[in-house]
This record gives sequence, structure tokens and C-alpha cells, in this order.
Amino acid sequence: MKTLASFRSLLSRVHNDQRGAVSLETILIIAAVALPILIFLVRFGWPRIRDYFFQNLEALETESDNVSGNN
Repeated sequence: MKTLASFRSLLSRVHNDQRGAVSLETILIIAAVALPILIFLVRFGWPRIRDYFFQNLEALETESDNVSGNN
């Protein structure tokens, strides 16, 4: 029974403690703004970025073959 009382006391102290509330709210606001942007970039931007990367990688491989003489 003493454990339950101490647990209830701990929960009461945590619930009434206001320190860090502003920081937490700021983090949640930033996350609420950043999450849709991240989803948009992954959904629409990533295929273009991936294609651009692979195109340039193929061009780099072709140029390295030309330089080394491995046609």
C-alpha cells in the first residue's frame, strides 16, 4: 500500500511541475511544421533527387571508363 501512495505522490508532483513546458510546446510546434514538409519531400521530391543522383552516377562511371581506357 505504501508503494501505491508513493507512486500517487510521484504522479502528483510530475503533473504539477511546469518546468520545461515552454520547451516542450516549442518542440511540438516545430515538429508540427516540419513533419508535413518532410512528408512532402519524401513523397514528391525523393524520386527526382534519386533520378538526378543515378544520372550523375552513371555519367561519372562513363567518364571514369573513358579516362582509364576501359571502353
